[in-house]
Amino acid sequence: MEKRDKSFLIGQFLKDQRKLAGLSQEDFAVKSGLGLRFIRELEQGKKTVRLDKVNQALEMFGYTAMPVKISSIRSEKSAEHYGDNDE
Repeated sequence: MEKRDKSFLIGQFLKDQRKLAGLSQEDFAVKSGLGLRFIRELEQGKKTVRLDKVNQALEMFGYTAMPVKISSIRSEKSAEHYGDNDE
């Protein structure tokens, strides 16, 4: 199983949401009140980011970052990976 940095996953999620909304990085930065540099770095998977800024970006699409027990994420991913693929 490929291990990815959590900031990359958030950045990719936000990039996908931004594109679905038809926003350029510049438009997203202006509408969210965040800097263009922050948006670019976040989408590129910068390893250290400020949580308040991440939440500000997530709020644009109705989401927020919150604590989730790691074991629940692993078991969910395991179920997805080994789930209903009885081919």
